[in-house]
Amino acid sequence: MNQALAKNLDPGSNGRDRRAVYQELKQAVHRQLIERLDLERVTEQNKEAIKRQVKPVLSDLIATNPAPLNGAERRQLTDEVLDEVFGFGPLEQLLKDPDISDILVNRFDEIFIERKGKLSKVEVSFRDDRHLLQIIDRIVSRIGRRVDEASPMVDARLPDGSRVNAIIPPLALNGPALSIRRFGVNPLTLDSLIENQSITPEMVEFLEGAVRAKLNMIISGGTGSGKTTLLNILTSFIPPDERIITIEDSAELILQQPHVVRLETRPPNIENHGAITQRDLLFNTLRMRPDRIIVGEVRGAEALDMLQAMNTGHEGSLTTIHANTPRDGLSRIEMMVSMSGLDIPVRVVRQQISSAVDLIIQASRLTDGRRRVMKISEVVGMEGEVITMQDIFEFEQRGVDENGGVHGAFKSTGVRPRCMKRFEAAGLRLSPSLFLAGDKMRVGGDG
Repeated sequence: MNQALAKNLDPGSNGRDRRAVYQELKQAVHRQLIERLDLERVTEQNKEAIKRQVKPVLSDLIATNPAPLNGAERRQLTDEVLDEVFGFGPLEQLLKDPDISDILVNRFDEIFIERKGKLSKVEVSFRDDRHLLQIIDRIVSRIGRRVDEASPMVDARLPDGSRVNAIIPPLALNGPALSIRRFGVNPLTLDSLIENQSITPEMVEFLEGAVRAKLNMIISGGTGSGKTTLLNILTSFIPPDERIITIEDSAELILQQPHVVRLETRPPNIENHGAITQRDLLFNTLRMRPDRIIVGEVRGAEALDMLQAMNTGHEGSLTTIHANTPRDGLSRIEMMVSMSGLDIPVRVVRQQISSAVDLIIQASRLTDGRRRVMKISEVVGMEGEVITMQDIFEFEQRGVDENGGVHGAFKSTGVRPRCMKRFEAAGLRLSPSLFLAGDKMRVGGDG
């Protein structure tokens, strides 16, 4: 809220009272507007047209109020009330800022944002827990989900594809909590990744060839490391004549190809029935004649079905996984296969993994907030009971400057990947110098 506005409302009172007066005024105008509106007429398609029609009515309501407001203050109050009626309340001004990548609501009066990799607290707040709950319900109900005491955790998405998680009491002890991972007004492109020094042109050339040669790839990384962004970019290399089926818990992949079927899981209903899991969707997908299967994130027993699909003709499949290193990623897949309930010997599971997975791309967010592709590793087979891998490209951190910026270099290890036979079979020719050992791009420091 604009503090200057609060002072103008009641010059003789303290700051807390001025804010209270402003909130009371906004609530009163909001109630009066709701009484005049038929909200059932409002849809995503006609929302902007109805907002334009409502604006003069709202201006009249504010004009009839005795509070001393100037023109700028009236416009601000108008915008805030419209956000309450048609948008997501106090979140709207944060969602309009393209530089904000995360919005973290710890409680109704404590909101943090991430901008350029750094967290900071903002002055924006909700009135109380009830107000925050209303906005959470508005977000999740748009996609047919719910949040209440019987189901106090929920994943959802905003109209722009941003990922949302909400958790409420009794699980959240300090009141409702909301986390929004922004999808981005202008999604990152390959050029912007190279410009931001997140990846090198040599890595891009290799990954483009890997997608076209239909290698099975897993993008590994921690929370906020840019896995989904990288997955979105890799899918842009898929030829337009292939049938793609995507499976996600909360749909956020944006594919440009003409032949795409998008599937999304469904949570259980109030009787705890009717849930459709990623495993259910993946099993059904095998009957839908896909050329490629893309799973937004493997996180449970569906890992077994994903491996089966990769090993039975659905080459070129892509997915992401939470892990800190490529080796940890393989261990996590092994662990998730055990969640399927089948008593499969460890050696057999590892053989399935080594046969199914061709490349693991490791993404990380470094201490300076920048996201980088740290490794591209090839799974080459088994030695005894151990899955063997070799690194093709990697980022080597060589220090941190006085401002906290990480410096180092992207480098090729000098290893020629075994999958080059697949490239050649697909008619692809890569630059001869691509795999020569040495630095490909220096970052920070003297680079």
